[in-house]
Amino acid sequence: MKTLTTAEEDIMQHLWDLKEANVAQIIDKMPEPKPAYNTVSTIIRILENKDFVNYRKEGRGHIYFPSVSKNDYSQATASKLASNYFKGSFKSMVSFFMQQEDLSVKELEEILNEINKKNS
Repeated sequence: MKTLTTAEEDIMQHLWDLKEANVAQIIDKMPEPKPAYNTVSTIIRILENKDFVNYRKEGRGHIYFPSVSKNDYSQATASKLASNYFKGSFKSMVSFFMQQEDLSVKELEEILNEINKKNS
């Protein structure tokens, strides 16, 4: 799966939340200072070329929607992170974040509960 730039990922986060939207609706959800319409439109076209976004015609405009789920992108990104920085070891990656973030016992229990749910 292709990697997204920060700007592309920002647009995708809004589109994942909205499920589908035109450019103006995406801009409405963005914080101030809002980017120019042409900027967002250009990024959407880049996302189309990367096969992250698709569209349907509606009137004279387009309604855009994700063609890659947030979960699929998250999983691919986490796998790439583990592969590139932790020799493919999710255990090493989780250990790194535990040390960096100084997780509490309660947070560790919540993580273990999620893992146990997945394995059940």
